[in-house]
Amino acid sequence: MKIIIIGGGFAGINLAEELANNKNFDITLVDKNNYNFFPPLIYQVGAAFLEPSSISYPFRKLFRGEKNIQFRLAELLSVKPEQNKVILSNGELEYDTLVFATGAQTNYFGIESVMKNAIPMKTLTDAIEMRNTLLQRMEKASISNSSSERKKLLSIVVAGGGPTGVEVSGMFAEMRSGILRKEYPELAKSFSKIYLVDGSDSLLGSMSKKSQKDTEDNLKKLGVAVKLNSRVTDYKDDTVHLSTGETIQTKNLIWAAGVICRTFEGIPEDSYGRGKRMKADAFNKVIGTNNIYAIGDTSIQTTDEAFPDGHPQVAQVAIQQGLRLAKNFKNMVANKPLQPFKYKDKGSMAIIGKNKAVVDIPKPKLHFKGFIAWLAWLFVHLMSLISYRNRFATFLNWMVAYFSKDQPLRMIIRPENRYPKTDQ
Repeated sequence: MKIIIIGGGFAGINLAEELANNKNFDITLVDKNNYNFFPPLIYQVGAAFLEPSSISYPFRKLFRGEKNIQFRLAELLSVKPEQNKVILSNGELEYDTLVFATGAQTNYFGIESVMKNAIPMKTLTDAIEMRNTLLQRMEKASISNSSSERKKLLSIVVAGGGPTGVEVSGMFAEMRSGILRKEYPELAKSFSKIYLVDGSDSLLGSMSKKSQKDTEDNLKKLGVAVKLNSRVTDYKDDTVHLSTGETIQTKNLIWAAGVICRTFEGIPEDSYGRGKRMKADAFNKVIGTNNIYAIGDTSIQTTDEAFPDGHPQVAQVAIQQGLRLAKNFKNMVANKPLQPFKYKDKGSMAIIGKNKAVVDIPKPKLHFKGFIAWLAWLFVHLMSLISYRNRFATFLNWMVAYFSKDQPLRMIIRPENRYPKTDQ
């Protein structure tokens, strides 16, 4: 079976690795980046607490020695289902089976000013750009003679009260009261504020009421201004406009408010559902197609009784769908019955700050907070990284930061466009 996998995130990687060195499958993984990265820790790269290499790993090194897996650096342009062919940015490929594992992208909800001016938090490139931008604004603030300008340069608005929004708010709050006061003594008396804005009536909407309350209480203790039932409606002239009519003066709007999936030419319009996710049956086959599948964030299934409105767009769903689809492909070639996908919810967690986190475990129904939850968060995220090198580098960075209360990674590194682009 000739399989093309579009996307090398959690879903695509687990599918490919489960089928590695199986002579029944010839696999090509296509991705616009030449590396896999770990999205849950993107914000720590953006906050200069981790190096990009700590949470990323090259595909070619990952698949080295896997005889039946090839990697193609390209972007998908369109699909020709009637010809079993994909059109890529650098050529064409034929397939027997096509799998979409393309994840999701930032959703700006049609607010053009936000799309142009906000700082996104979805890719590794976003994180590096965020680090450079915020560090440069710190430097500008350090030499500004205007108190109002310094306030705008130093204040941060985070849009989105999910795990990413909570975690980045807590990290910046701790940095403001610790590291940055030491390194920028000239800004010690400057007024700055961190705001966390969300349109619902609670943070971490998918977690328990206990976790929601613990999180809000801890963030407020760290000095974060939590604004619930409030959405960002516009962002222009260094002013964030909220649905409540309130405005906030800042040059830093970090956007973690939602995601939406990509659509692709060649996939029928009625195959897309809510959030432009591809509608899939119980076996992850895209509705309205014969040999096209979708897994991870880009897929929406309503066949799982426990999740009639579709599964949450989280890493565990993507991992489990990738593994289940691989087993079903093995069953196909062996003429065995396929098994429908059923998500096993292992729980949810979010880190708020040093020694502060919340964890919910559905069965048995348990809630943890504080130091124990913080240790659990560290362990789960560490073990979820793709290689031993990633785990060691990340663990070392975390330990240095924990015991020294510092992290010397705040370098502004921007590539210069000194040479004209050439086609390779």
